[in-house]
Amino acid sequence: MNHHTVAAISIAGSCLDVLGSLYLAYDLLGGQHGPLRILTRGVTYGIIYGVGYGLGLGSFFGLMSGIAFGFTAAIEVNRVARGKPPYTLPWQALFSVLRGIAYGIGLHRQVGATFAALFGALIAAGQVVGYSRGISPTMDYVAARRPRLTRRQFWSTIVRTFGYCTAALICGAFVHHVDWTLAIRIGLVTGLITGLIQTISPYIEYYADHMPARWLGVFGIGLILVGFALQSLQYWVALFDIHLS
Repeated sequence: MNHHTVAAISIAGSCLDVLGSLYLAYDLLGGQHGPLRILTRGVTYGIIYGVGYGLGLGSFFGLMSGIAFGFTAAIEVNRVARGKPPYTLPWQALFSVLRGIAYGIGLHRQVGATFAALFGALIAAGQVVGYSRGISPTMDYVAARRPRLTRRQFWSTIVRTFGYCTAALICGAFVHHVDWTLAIRIGLVTGLITGLIQTISPYIEYYADHMPARWLGVFGIGLILVGFALQSLQYWVALFDIHLS
């Protein structure tokens, strides 16, 4: 363990303290339709995206895509859940660009900067086209205690999967050091995971809208305790004269 690791752990502890305080202040922050609902959705979607992408394409890609996809989808879905119309196309284009950037950052270690940048740009452009035709995370929105995949969502998943595979193969044609099988895997994983999210999103939405306030408070206390433990590590290290490399 070195000083950078201790500093990173302490910063993480501080972030958990802040996050826990937000959960404890649930009612003050607007209750059911306050920012914590976005946070709950973002964390849930982010974990599912991150684990799915991580298993298929590596932990770093899972981390980057989970953060970007989880929270942009949460922002969009939270708006529709409140009975408001979906965001306009310029906003949807911004979300697409953010996701494309996340793809590029997550992939560049495996495929190089050229492939990653081109793939991210193609995916962002493809998502904007999809948005213009009504394909979005809020398509056929419903909050229910069971999974659901409508006919339109199913075909959009098929189109998305083939589109991602095609984009990856086009990038592979320009960057010859990337094996075509990897390009196919990138397309399949990114396409199928988004289809899975659409299938289980009704349950996620029900969970986000019906979580008891008491549970949020308990969760907030737990985060604060964990954050305190992480923050105190630097002082325990000094107290016991632990040598850092």
